[in-house]
Amino acid sequence: MKPIWIVDDDQSIRFVLEKALLREHLPTRSFSNARDVLSALSTATDDEGPQILVSDIRMPGGSGLELLEKVKAQHPGLPVIIMTAFSDLDSAVSAFQGGAFEYLPKPFDLPKAVELIRRAVEESQREEVSEERMGDTPEMLGQAPAMQDVFRAIGRLSQSNVTVMITGESGSGKELVARALHKHSPRANGPFVAINTAAIPKDLLESELFGHERGAFTGAQTMRRGRFEQADGGTLFLDEIGDMPFELQTRLLRVLSDGHFYRVGGHSAVKTNVRVIAATHQNLEQRVKDGVFREDLFHRLNVIRLRLPALRERKEDVAMLTRHFLQQSAQQLGVEPKRISDSALAWLEGFGFPGNVRQLENICHWLTVMAPAQVVEPKDLPPEVEVALAQTPASHAIDLLTSSAIAASIAHAAESDTARVTSQNHLVPDAMVSSAGAAWESGLESEATSLLATGRTDVWDALTQRFESRLILAALASTKGRRIEAAQKLGIGRNTITRKIQELGLDKI
Repeated sequence: MKPIWIVDDDQSIRFVLEKALLREHLPTRSFSNARDVLSALSTATDDEGPQILVSDIRMPGGSGLELLEKVKAQHPGLPVIIMTAFSDLDSAVSAFQGGAFEYLPKPFDLPKAVELIRRAVEESQREEVSEERMGDTPEMLGQAPAMQDVFRAIGRLSQSNVTVMITGESGSGKELVARALHKHSPRANGPFVAINTAAIPKDLLESELFGHERGAFTGAQTMRRGRFEQADGGTLFLDEIGDMPFELQTRLLRVLSDGHFYRVGGHSAVKTNVRVIAATHQNLEQRVKDGVFREDLFHRLNVIRLRLPALRERKEDVAMLTRHFLQQSAQQLGVEPKRISDSALAWLEGFGFPGNVRQLENICHWLTVMAPAQVVEPKDLPPEVEVALAQTPASHAIDLLTSSAIAASIAHAAESDTARVTSQNHLVPDAMVSSAGAAWESGLESEATSLLATGRTDVWDALTQRFESRLILAALASTKGRRIEAAQKLGIGRNTITRKIQELGLDKI
């Protein structure tokens, strides 16, 4: 394994880090200034070069930030950890802008520093993400059966000019479907014009759709073409059609019927050749019953209906979409793409995504900017995900805890070879699962009932802490105290088990 290079003019810092890393079987090489590092880099072979570079900021003969800039120019993929006793905002911002893997303020907790360096080592050993060109990226992604149905429908409609109604929750990608329908239609060479009928004030929507003549109203100093004219020969996408004012629905029905309309203030009919694709998150049948949407317009629009599934209905697509959006966000910002761990993906797959695909895309943008390392762990996810999962109904939470208890039984059974464990699926004798699960559930229910009867209001926290403590202690016992191996057996990150041990006070036992 290639060494970790340590750069600091303070001999005591170099000595402490060297000893701590050697205990973890991580080789090191130390330097007292940036000049010697650059000289060694220029002559080092691929095998002799550093796995990780850990550098102080303020040193004689050149700062750590200058060293970071020069190293990144020569070795852009080398993780660099910047450490400093001057923990000011400018230093932190400069470090991250320069491409630092992480910023470590002094004085630092030695186990945490070692854990950070191990995480950087893991990052350096991962295969580089293959760069995807934006032009080669599919316009829509989805392996879930519900999305495959949508793709098939787009394919069948590819040579048709028929009117289409797209239904689905906000953020589910209705405009993407509309654009795909246009792109694969005979009108692909014509314009695609989109308008959100709910986002435009009622008094302006008529002019937006149909245009206006000069002098039609105050401020109309010139003639203006509306969206129907702009989309002539192509496709007009009417988003949130269910929110269109009732009085405008009559005019829309007329132009859909014969292709003619009048500009606001106009006296001559305008002819247009437009394919209309409408979309809504509303229940149009109910709005027809409520008298706020014309039934004849509903039938005119509802020739072919495509229902777009919510993201919670296609959880098997979350991993693919997350990686795609992380890649896309990195390209937009001109930074290295973040990777996401399996445990963090599991959290995202358990999230309900009320904002659907748009919300997942926003989360990936957030992670690209805010996640501290190149590999996203559960603790790096935005607060909305953690809060939502923390508010999971108690019955479902008990199921999750029971599953974890079975995992603890697996770790215990592994020592006597009574269970077979794979990296993805735990293969456990049925009798052991049923007995362990039933006993654990019964004990949990009894204990919860007892605590609830006392009137306590911290039952959730009390039981969760006791559960996590027992689970971690059992894993550590099975690995003879080796934390990294215990974390692997539990299926959690190394940082997570270290943090939990500290929070639960297990490091004092």
